[in-house]
Amino acid sequence: MKKTAIISCCIAMLLTSLLYAQNNPNLADTIPKTPFDGMDQSWQNGSDRRTSPPVLTSKYFTGSVMIDANYTHSFNNPNDNTVVGSTALARNNEMQIGSANIGGEFNYEGARGKIMMQFGTRSTIVARNDYSVYRGQYQLDNAYRYLAEAYAGYHFNKWYGINVDAGIFTSYIGLNSYYQQENWEYQASFTSDNTPWFFNGVRLQVFPTKKIKVEAWLINGWQSYGMFNKMPGFGGNITWCPNEAVKVLTNDYYGTDAAGLSNRFRFHSDNSLLVRYFNQPKAAGISRMALSTTVDVGFEKGDGVNGFNNSDASTPAQYFVSGMVYNRIWFNKNKLAWTLGGGYMTNPGRYLVLYPTGDASPLPNPNNPTQIAGSHPFSANPGDEFKGWDCSTNFDFMPNQSITFRIEFVHRESNVPYFAGSGGVTSPTGYTTTAVPADWKPDLVKMENRFILALLFRI
Repeated sequence: MKKTAIISCCIAMLLTSLLYAQNNPNLADTIPKTPFDGMDQSWQNGSDRRTSPPVLTSKYFTGSVMIDANYTHSFNNPNDNTVVGSTALARNNEMQIGSANIGGEFNYEGARGKIMMQFGTRSTIVARNDYSVYRGQYQLDNAYRYLAEAYAGYHFNKWYGINVDAGIFTSYIGLNSYYQQENWEYQASFTSDNTPWFFNGVRLQVFPTKKIKVEAWLINGWQSYGMFNKMPGFGGNITWCPNEAVKVLTNDYYGTDAAGLSNRFRFHSDNSLLVRYFNQPKAAGISRMALSTTVDVGFEKGDGVNGFNNSDASTPAQYFVSGMVYNRIWFNKNKLAWTLGGGYMTNPGRYLVLYPTGDASPLPNPNNPTQIAGSHPFSANPGDEFKGWDCSTNFDFMPNQSITFRIEFVHRESNVPYFAGSGGVTSPTGYTTTAVPADWKPDLVKMENRFILALLFRI
């Protein structure tokens, strides 16, 4: 009853404020204003790097086409070519289409909508830990799989804009963009790769001034197509850009995201600072330098776990602490760039860790939401430790704003066997058609090195 009252109150307050803004003529601004107008944000990690208007633009529609083609090699050489622990990569030693997106934004007299289709390996690997699809019928994972973004809403011409949208929209938690074309690095650090890439629900965006965005969410859950229990997730974002060289943001989330454990609550706070500390865009040598840092902290409490408190063995601590730092230097009028950085994560209980495959089945175990299916499941029981750290460096060639050629080297380690070793994680031969002997188990190791070649296209 209490949860229902909270949800009803939030919805009522939202509808009341929007109706008041729409019907009160004193609240309407006669001249539309654009938030962050005049600020060059193309340098920011997780942002659109284009500085000129999109090519596919008309009065009511702005189209977009993106292609992410990649090749990666793991020096562990797994026999099944399967990449473990990544939402960016799926297969080793093969040319892959990570993502192919097509769609655009529609606007007509305040009514707005956006749809971005997605095809390629990301349509499977991003949502693979979503246990909510096992609750009920209608195969939500298949119904939504090919939608990166799909929402409709309305724009109120108040202050610098108020937007109300309902549907699937990309998450800001973890800073990196869902689209690789907007990120400084290809393989995201643990902080980004283990936090949401999308939300499904309703959001309210308010731009009270040119430099501030305040956002509220009422969503199904933490990167989930459906709800795990009876209560949806709540969250919000505050973004402040005092000038075009600085960006500060915080994302905060609260929900119940353990399937069948309605008294286990999750809180997560994600915080980022981006600073451009040098800018000479016409210089033939170093033309720009910027720093990006993110710190995340969160926990789960209830139904057998106790947040940061580890004093009672029967209710162990279950929390998430992580951070990442990247520095990027542009050269030759911003046509070349070099990025160096990395991060660290600790996650007792493993509730945000991307599950590696246990054998031929990469799906969650329908009988136990803390495990994947298969003969050797990767556990996520209360108290199970997981610590990981990573570093990477890459070099980008960007002859124009529509294309990026990237070469990247990544090193990752964990305190438990996690990454795919030479024996792979599928079967003795690496093929799903091969019977798995009783004495076989996935070859998981604590370290991997890999290089990545990527071609990122966008118009």
